[in-house]
Amino acid sequence: MTEQSTNYDDVRQYRLDPEREQELVRLGGECVFCWANKSGHPLGVITAYVPVDGKIWMTATKERVRVKAIARDGRSSVVITSKGTPMGGGKTVTYKGHTVIHDDDETKQWMYGLLAKGMASRKDDGNEFTKNLDPDLFVKFLDTPERIVMEFTPEMSIPFDGDKMAQGTAAAYMQFAKDAKE
Repeated sequence: MTEQSTNYDDVRQYRLDPEREQELVRLGGECVFCWANKSGHPLGVITAYVPVDGKIWMTATKERVRVKAIARDGRSSVVITSKGTPMGGGKTVTYKGHTVIHDDDETKQWMYGLLAKGMASRKDDGNEFTKNLDPDLFVKFLDTPERIVMEFTPEMSIPFDGDKMAQGTAAAYMQFAKDAKE
């Protein structure tokens, strides 16, 4: 019997391989960014991101509740899924970490440029916005006095490969069905 068929509940065996995790982060483009409000309740939004040197970079305006919450407490998390990527569905990674807010022009211009370049590379995704995106004009569009940049640094990850689980589930079920008939 395989480990899967004897301990089906142990999902650690379905970890996304490190190379595939990096591919997922590189291809994702959108994540769920999570934080806690004043009373400790978790909240999250879907937002665009740019991965650079193991960090996740995002932007928002100062009045967003997530920015105010991160200013109080930088503990946060990011969830990325493979849905909508060439990897297909079923792969995810969740990161626990800390977020820092940047308000300096140098960081903002750098990040806006990367975000615009990344979004412009998706012209064939069927989205009317990215289809007509001019990266230089988009950087100018983003550059408002109220906008900030958020730098998320992962400290722990939970990578998951749904393809591995599907294979394991099929094998476990077949073994279970065989044992049930005996």
